[in-house]
Amino acid sequence: MFESAIEALLILLDPSRLVFMFIGIAVGLVIGLLPGLGGTVGMSILLPFIFGMDPYTGMALLIGMAAVVHTGDTFPSILLGIPGTSGSQATIMDGYPLAKKGKAATALSAAFFCSMIGGIIGAFTLFLAIPLARPLVMTFGSPELFMMAMLGLSMVGILSGKSALKGIVGGLLGLMLGAIGAAPAVPEYRFVFDSIYLYDGIPLAVLALGLFAFPEMVDLLTKNNSIAQTEELKGSWVEGIKESIKNKWLLFRSSILGSLVGFIPGLGGSVVDWITYGVAKATIRNNEFGNGDIRGVIAPEGANNAKEGGALIPTLLFSIPGSGTTAILLGGLTLLGLQAGPTMVTTDLPVTLSIIWTLVLANIFGAAACIFLSKYIAKLCMIPATKLVPFLLIVLVIGAYQSSRHIGDLIAFIIIGLFGWVMKRLDWPRAPFLIGFVLSISAERYLWISMSRYGFEWLLRPTVIVLVVIIIALVFGGIWLTKTSKKSQETGGISF
Repeated sequence: MFESAIEALLILLDPSRLVFMFIGIAVGLVIGLLPGLGGTVGMSILLPFIFGMDPYTGMALLIGMAAVVHTGDTFPSILLGIPGTSGSQATIMDGYPLAKKGKAATALSAAFFCSMIGGIIGAFTLFLAIPLARPLVMTFGSPELFMMAMLGLSMVGILSGKSALKGIVGGLLGLMLGAIGAAPAVPEYRFVFDSIYLYDGIPLAVLALGLFAFPEMVDLLTKNNSIAQTEELKGSWVEGIKESIKNKWLLFRSSILGSLVGFIPGLGGSVVDWITYGVAKATIRNNEFGNGDIRGVIAPEGANNAKEGGALIPTLLFSIPGSGTTAILLGGLTLLGLQAGPTMVTTDLPVTLSIIWTLVLANIFGAAACIFLSKYIAKLCMIPATKLVPFLLIVLVIGAYQSSRHIGDLIAFIIIGLFGWVMKRLDWPRAPFLIGFVLSISAERYLWISMSRYGFEWLLRPTVIVLVVIIIALVFGGIWLTKTSKKSQETGGISF
């Protein structure tokens, strides 16, 4: 496996692939910089452009973006006190007070350094999971793969948003929309209404762009504010890195915890930063968390990027997307001719290893770029939304039209965009909708194969029973953890 890892690194270091990785890094940093967007929007924007790419180049672009979103989102969290993404909420608790004390550069450098180390640890966790998960994955048949799809759907449906019922309904709506077009197992077309455009179903890129990117653009435009109010960064950049090294065990512990939480489908996101922040607050004596303690920045920032490596384990090896970002990534694998599951640790193992290397390199280059370009990024924060959003909307329209180059792409983009905006205004979670859509085809295919081969006997298979028990346990555990997360957001941390 070591030889395969070296081979994957050499493939990734090809100049043409490095260029696309750097493009992904640049997009990820900008997306993180804009409050409210996040990795799902970034992945939606890039997805249409991977058509025709080889798997290594396409993954370099997508993973390069996803790896650094939680590095770029540090700017609005610390400078404004506004979370760049849902995963940077806890950083505000001490990062923003540090900025008000004239230590913005110190807080930013600590956050960037910890994000880099956390991302590397997350990639290493994914690397270690491959030999451990390979024997398990190889024993899975269609019944087990169907139950794994149900696991991903049920976890995200329950854990998205404040209402479990809304999450479940959103997931079911996604399953229904995914049924449009050709059936995966029999020669039938469903819900096409004599429209040639719908024969192949709604393109994933159009759905993702409309559901996530379009509503965010509308909200940014209506607010009509620049991202930041000042471009001056005070404090010592070196001091932040020194503080991170001084608290190396806190950084390491938070990164490991972030990887473990990221592994559980549906938990990552806004939960991981509050969990690590709460653990740090409860275990560190004589702390001043909430009043500008640098350790309150180190803990959540180390976990944010580490969770990306953990989240890729169920996505790549078990076809379980744990978030909107990994759901789109799962669709990206399909567009590149790959299939998540056993093949990712056998015939497509070099691609998996290249993803790990991309995580490592992207986190290093992303952190370095944030440090060296901070002065310019601070100026970028001053651009009014009225000037920035029209440019982004053009990119979205081009991306949507690239899906099938049919006028139906644009019509579907607008309709789904308006629907996504309504969902957001009514506080309905959109991630379950997207994941239901992504899992609909595979879930239907595996269910059809299982029923045709085994009848109802597959329900009595030991591995299926174990997965059912795991689903029930994780659902009830997830409900408890969601309630705990709500309390932590109200009190500014988790009490243990």
